[in-house]
Amino acid sequence: MANRAPAAKDLVEWVVAPDTYHVSPEPMLLVAELHGALGLCLHDEGRGVGGLLHLKFVGGTGRPSDVTDSSLSEVLAVLDRFKRAVLGNASKRDDIQARILAHALPPTTVEPSASLVDLIQADLADSKIYCGSQTIRRTEPLRVCFQPFEGRVWVCAPRSVAAAGALRSAG
Repeated sequence: MANRAPAAKDLVEWVVAPDTYHVSPEPMLLVAELHGALGLCLHDEGRGVGGLLHLKFVGGTGRPSDVTDSSLSEVLAVLDRFKRAVLGNASKRDDIQARILAHALPPTTVEPSASLVDLIQADLADSKIYCGSQTIRRTEPLRVCFQPFEGRVWVCAPRSVAAAGALRSAG
């Protein structure tokens, strides 16, 4: 009988707080509640390691209108530590998968053209890592789920909806 990966519902869930990250080679579920924030999921297929970085936007729009040199420097330092934690000294960039899911409030005015998502994608491109992204603009938060061992990422139901569904299925 072949060993099968555990279903997402059977995994230990780890909530990644804003402006932090978590990296693991273990089968687990990393979750980030995004509200004016992004989740960068980075997975090294060759090593079976992945991580989720949860970064808040300044102002909630995803645009760097209020970003200072100091805050930008902090973001880049956290991003660098996160990449090192996931990738180690990995040299095979073909094994690396990256995906950004972002939540931003609907735009209310004309905004600058660059965003934190663009900055992270450019940083990863400098490392020869392609990174797909999707920004969802809505007022309700976005819950991102990531399995670091397998590299699976998806938008999951908000905790309140998931809990209600679990109660209905148990009853």
